[in-house]
Amino acid sequence: MSQPVHTGTARRWPDTHTDSKELLLRLLFVCTGNICRSPVAERLATAYAARLELADFQATSAGTRAVIGHPIHADAVTVLEKLGGDGADFAARQLTPRIALEADLVLTMTKAHRDRVLEGAPRQLNRTFTLSEAARLATEFDARDVGDLAALRSHVSTHEVSDIADPIGRSPDFFAAIGSQIAGLLPPIIELCWRSSLP
Repeated sequence: MSQPVHTGTARRWPDTHTDSKELLLRLLFVCTGNICRSPVAERLATAYAARLELADFQATSAGTRAVIGHPIHADAVTVLEKLGGDGADFAARQLTPRIALEADLVLTMTKAHRDRVLEGAPRQLNRTFTLSEAARLATEFDARDVGDLAALRSHVSTHEVSDIADPIGRSPDFFAAIGSQIAGLLPPIIELCWRSSLP
């Protein structure tokens, strides 16, 4: 992934947070237990953003049926650290409408997770995508910043969007494959976030 350097103040979305002390771009990743897929995405997104010197950025995660308080699954930590992320100091948390509403961009591992987010926070429709969907929109279409994703989503059929499978109960090799899948989808999204931060 390229590593452009930028300066300046991150640009807000028109109707997002109004407190100038708040972070200006918040990503929320959602899976089921919040101990494998979504924390891997969270920590890799954080690492990628740091490489781009992306200020005013925060990645977090939550689960639709979270194993509340648990650390990242050991096999997921192994994969995460090999990919350049940090698996320490993590505690799984349950997705709530408030958590969803605080995010500027919600990225889910499956279409079912996306539906679950929107059940509790329907106002987030234009900011909620599967990770695969957002990555495709960022890669194949003329998205200038994260605010363009909603306008472009009609270009991608629901049937064209693949879910990211749950590795729980599977082999270490399966965990590695899922980690690589997530790692491959994140760079265009983080670069889109970087473009969104330009003055």
